Amino acid sequence: MNLYLILVMRNPTFNPVLIGAHLRFLDELRAQERVELSGAFSDQSGGAWLLRAASLAEATVIAERDPLHLQGASTITIHEWNAK
Repeated sequence: MNLYLILVMRNPTFNPVLIGAHLRFLDELRAQERVELSGAFSDQSGGAWLLRAASLAEATVIAERDPLHLQGASTITIHEWNAK
């Protein structure tokens, strides 16, 4: 499995009501041992999570299921991360 850094940046239309669904989504991935780290940025601009996936294509499919992305509240960017 490869590591992917998922950046989730809030859009101007961000709705904080969606945070609960986003956290449940991450908890499901954590239970599958797919998410290693996650957290919000202290300036409230968004957050990031570290995903384990077999490929960029798989990481994209998973990340695009995030409720924040599905509802247009945030924009996601995915980077394969060669962390050591």
